[in-house]
Amino acid sequence: MFNIDALFEAVREKGHVCVGLDTAPEYIPPLEQKKAASGAEAVLAFNRALVDATLDSAACYKVQIAYYEALGLDGLKCYAQTLSYIREKGALVIADIKRGDIADTALQYARAHFEGDFEADFVTLSPYMGMDSIEPWLSFAEKKGKGAFVLMKTSNKGMKDFEYLELKETGAPQGYSPAGILSGGKNAAFPRRLYDAVGERLSALAEKYQGASGYGAFGAVAGADPKSGAERDEAEAIRERYRKLFFLIPGYGAQGGAAKDAALFLREGNGGVVNASRSILKAWTRAAESAGLPPENIDNAFAARAARQAAVEMRDAIRAASSPAR
Repeated sequence: MFNIDALFEAVREKGHVCVGLDTAPEYIPPLEQKKAASGAEAVLAFNRALVDATLDSAACYKVQIAYYEALGLDGLKCYAQTLSYIREKGALVIADIKRGDIADTALQYARAHFEGDFEADFVTLSPYMGMDSIEPWLSFAEKKGKGAFVLMKTSNKGMKDFEYLELKETGAPQGYSPAGILSGGKNAAFPRRLYDAVGERLSALAEKYQGASGYGAFGAVAGADPKSGAERDEAEAIRERYRKLFFLIPGYGAQGGAAKDAALFLREGNGGVVNASRSILKAWTRAAESAGLPPENIDNAFAARAARQAAVEMRDAIRAASSPAR
């Protein structure tokens, strides 16, 4: 069984929310910052409180390693402890590391993040050095069911610098032809772009590493940036085009994406998780303001309740937006 199958089941049971623990010390209530011996200790206590509060409303968690690296050795210890805590709770965790190297270097990265102190269930990968930057990770899908989300069509403004470059209708991998998938309907309106080259290669991989859920062990990142008109049609075409790719969908909340934008990348109520970080991590600031409470009086318990409420509201909004009646 691949981890992607467990994630599929978690989405079916709990909804589409992926809680992003991109936790900077300044996101933590000042009271808790003062109590902790260090920034890393404050982050760990805050993370644990939020995980406990959202276990029933989050399909998985994504931990962005940069926020922990910035805190030095104590931060990396906090990172390892956060990953371990999530997995001990029986939840799935994505290590957001965006590695993209080749050969033995890639294999060492894979060992670092699929085994040992930094073990996660999924990682994020960059494919732009070529498929030999992906291949060393695949043995861990075979041996341990591990998975990855490969950058395809991201949610940042600069993604059009490269990901949107138009390609000639050549170069699809052997054994995978996009022609049948791209013909007709909304697909016909969109040229083949660089992100399609990524999607095609991953779709070919999915044929070999396909889980019981019908999705490939390695999925793709597809961003839920705000969409209207042709952009909505393009998102729906991407979902139809890459039916065997499970999507990690960033861009919700603080980046401007709404439930209706994220829902475009879902299929039959599943097929993706939607990440939200700041809108959940900092939900306590909005709740405190609404209740007329000074920030210096807020503790982790209050912050965790606010985070859970934000996750539940997000879950319900995405479910409503992805229902057949939408």
